[in-house]
Amino acid sequence: MIGIVGGVGPLGGLDLYKKIIEETIALSDQEHLPVMLYSFPNLIGDRSEYLKGHSTVNPAIALAEITRQMESAGVTIVGIPCNTAHADPIYGVYEQELAKTNQKIKILHLVNETISYMKALYSKAKVGILSTTGTRNSGLYRDLLLKEGFEIVEPSEDWQDRIHAAIYDKEYGIKAQSTPVTNKVRLELHSAMDELKKGGAEIIVLGCTELPLALPENDHNGMTLIDPNRILARALIYAFSPDKLK
Repeated sequence: MIGIVGGVGPLGGLDLYKKIIEETIALSDQEHLPVMLYSFPNLIGDRSEYLKGHSTVNPAIALAEITRQMESAGVTIVGIPCNTAHADPIYGVYEQELAKTNQKIKILHLVNETISYMKALYSKAKVGILSTTGTRNSGLYRDLLLKEGFEIVEPSEDWQDRIHAAIYDKEYGIKAQSTPVTNKVRLELHSAMDELKKGGAEIIVLGCTELPLALPENDHNGMTLIDPNRILARALIYAFSPDKLK
């Protein structure tokens, strides 16, 4: 069974499940793959707050315990639809915690899968990065993209604050207002991407799993949008049952 560690954020997990369905070859209910979406947002601390030093509780501990429970329930391969959770201070501890109990479950790394996809299809492109401030400060995408030879464009500090607010603001951010996403969020994100294009960006990585909720389109102003959640969905299908992948 495929497993989704949900709750990080809740709609990010649901979005990944939806994309698994969309990317599966199936003509009836019965032809779809077995998937467990296991969502315990109340147990998992905010990943950005931890990386910024505003919390002392590493979310990795709860993520590992949830993963153990999923393996006990029959999950054999799992993905975490949260980019920030893959920053090394969290993901490294997550792996260590699972190793302590000798877990056999296979884990697909959201960011590594995304970088591999980009390397195969867009190796010469200049990459703009949209993400939470926690992900930006961790260098998660920046460091891996530079290691693979990509040129990158990151938002200015002012724009980074506005992008983070588009996700986290209590009044209009995606986490607070997601169905539908507010017009202000879409306008802010479109403007942020336009600024990245001025810096030479040719493709944009949506480096937070809430961002595709606001930006479901495949391109903006001539730039291709890279959706890590869809890439992870396809990777999970391929790893579980290659013949079922569209």
